[in-house]
Amino acid sequence: MQHDLDSEFFQFTNRIDAAQKLFDVLPTEQMVQEGWILVALSAEGVPITEFIAKKLGLYYDVLFTETVAAPNNPECTIAMVSETEEIVIHDELVRAFEINLDYIYGEARRKYEEKILKYVYKYRKGDLIKSLKGKNVLLIDEGCETGMTVLTSIKTAISEGAKSVSFATPVIATNVYASLETVVDEIFTAYRVANFVDVAFYYEDASLMKSEEVKAIIDASPHYLPFQKTKEV
Repeated sequence: MQHDLDSEFFQFTNRIDAAQKLFDVLPTEQMVQEGWILVALSAEGVPITEFIAKKLGLYYDVLFTETVAAPNNPECTIAMVSETEEIVIHDELVRAFEINLDYIYGEARRKYEEKILKYVYKYRKGDLIKSLKGKNVLLIDEGCETGMTVLTSIKTAISEGAKSVSFATPVIATNVYASLETVVDEIFTAYRVANFVDVAFYYEDASLMKSEEVKAIIDASPHYLPFQKTKEV
């Protein structure tokens, strides 16, 4: 059941609790019948994605993205780049701060080379994501505050030939839900929150996932697609 909230307080105990509540609103029979591919959008989204994949016997991947911050303000995200070098720009902020597009593309390239490629080698043995063509794709994250990561991931999935692209998250800002509705096939969530604080606020345990924790999950998983040597999906 999906809940629409204004100021009511709630918290997930942890990411597994959030995953179970998200699982309860998913079209599980359809997902299994159509062999959906799940895609985690962050390190923190991996345990949630693993939980759902294990429950349904589906495969999943991880999509790597990095933010581009405004000059002299590392807390202000003005763009995002994915591992396939798809870029989404926050046009209003760019215009407001009169930021040159050359700066954005230069920073995106730097983030791609310095960070994303390292993730690709560590978590996918050097291969760029290639599991989405012709598939029904479900993007998954632990929460959604601004939608930039999701928009970048949607653009990437479409460019990689996905048949359909949906998004699932335990908690999402109501205004972001409304904006994303027009660009994805479906959105699945346990909670839509009008007065959204930040993602960590809705988790009792909001500790960041360490790289070794993520690696341990995917190394041990029979559902993490890039590490399946004999499986074809």
